[in-house]
Amino acid sequence: MAMKPFLGRKRVSRAQARNAALLNQLGTPGLGSLLAGRWLAGALQTLLFLAGFGLFCVWAFRNLSQYYQMMFNDAPKTQPGDGELALAGAGICLLAWIWSLVTSMSLFREAAGVSLESLESFATGQVRAEPARIILALSNLPQWRREGEIIVRTFEFKDFPGAMKFVNTVADLAEQAKHHPDVDIRWNKVTLALTTHDAGGLTEKDFALAKQCDAWSAR
Repeated sequence: MAMKPFLGRKRVSRAQARNAALLNQLGTPGLGSLLAGRWLAGALQTLLFLAGFGLFCVWAFRNLSQYYQMMFNDAPKTQPGDGELALAGAGICLLAWIWSLVTSMSLFREAAGVSLESLESFATGQVRAEPARIILALSNLPQWRREGEIIVRTFEFKDFPGAMKFVNTVADLAEQAKHHPDVDIRWNKVTLALTTHDAGGLTEKDFALAKQCDAWSAR
C-alpha cells in the first residue's frame, strides 16, 4: 500500500505533456517523465542517462590525462578501450533518450484521450436537469452553490497570474465544448457562473464543466 503514491499515474493535460516532452528530449531524459508523474519510468530513465553520462565523463577524463601526459612524458602509456567506453556511454544515453521519447509519446496520447473524454462529457445532453438530478450533482460538487438556475463557485489563487492561468485554461475547455461560463475576476479570485441558456436552466454540461474546473484548480 505504501508504494501506491510512488507508482500512481496522474492524468496529464496537453500542456503538461508538452512540457514533459520538452524536458525529456531537450533537457535531461527522465526528468519530464518525473514531472508528469511517471515516477518509476522517470527514475530509471534518469539513472540510465546519468550512468551513460558518467561513462562518457570517465572517457573524457582519461583522454585529458593522456593529453597532459604527452606534454610532460615522451612515451605516454595508452589506455586501452577508451573508444569503446565513449561509445558505451553514448549508447546508454541514447537508450535513455529513446525510452523517454516513448514515454513522451504516451503522455501525448493520454492527454488527447483526456481532452476527448472531457468533450464527450460536455456533449452529454442538452436537456434541462430534473431537481433530483441537480441535488445529486451538487452533492458531488460541494464547493459550488446553486442560485436559481445557475451554479456558482469562487476560486482563489496565490496571485493574479495564477488566476489568469486558470481563466485561460477554463476558456480553452469552454471553447472546445462551445459552452461558456460567466467569469468574474477580482485579482486572485475568479468566480464562475454556469447555466445552459439554450435549455433554460442547468444541464449535464454545466456539471461536467464544473467538475473539470475543480480538477484544474486543484493542480
